Amino acid sequence: MTVSIEATRPSVLDGLLTEGVLSSACPSRVVLDHVTSKWGVLVLVALSDRTLRWGELRRLVEGISEKMLASTLRTLEADGLVLREATPSIPPRVDYSLTPLGHDLAAHLLPLMAWVVQHAEDMVARP
Repeated sequence: MTVSIEATRPSVLDGLLTEGVLSSACPSRVVLDHVTSKWGVLVLVALSDRTLRWGELRRLVEGISEKMLASTLRTLEADGLVLREATPSIPPRVDYSLTPLGHDLAAHLLPLMAWVVQHAEDMVARP
């Protein structure tokens, strides 16, 4: 009998199941909720390349309301993904950038976003 190496090697899914990520009590649910919200993903992608000010973010992430942008940035900052730097000046200047953890996450999100963009028209056009 031949056993393939693939069959004996634990899969990523096996590891995730061992960690209990499908359990409703898993803390990953909270992080997933923050990271994969529509606005959360778009803000993280917008910040993946450079530091942006509030107005730049608002213009770049079209359709986001001021309230939703503020809420999303607060959540991502509390999660340690976004850094908010306020400079005491007149008018006040606030810059937003990704933390090292945020950059690590963005490196995973960008290929996903590329896939979404590549397939969005076909998927939306389906009956």
